[in-house]
Amino acid sequence: MIGLTTSFWLDALKWRAESAFAALYVIRRGDETAGAVLVKVVKPSGECVLYVPQRDETGERLWVVWKTAADEAEIDAYCERRAEDDPDLWIIAIEDREGRHFLEEPVEEV
Repeated sequence: MIGLTTSFWLDALKWRAESAFAALYVIRRGDETAGAVLVKVVKPSGECVLYVPQRDETGERLWVVWKTAADEAEIDAYCERRAEDDPDLWIIAIEDREGRHFLEEPVEEV
């Protein structure tokens, strides 16, 4: 099976978000073909949730809730540290009234 490029996957995520009247912003551009993606979801209240990708035991991608915070600053600081270590990293922010992530892969709460 051929995997999707990161930019193609992000185009689909943006389409799903915008179709549901949410806004998706690219905070940091990474590698177009194989960069990892962090997805930050922001509610109008300012509450944020950060989703990070992982692989399950079969190698399939899933998402894990890394952090839920009342203040965006802690999540932003984590994203900046990750970006310093990974020049290919994408950072995406989704603003949605309902706090939806629009990810199609499984999502696990930790």
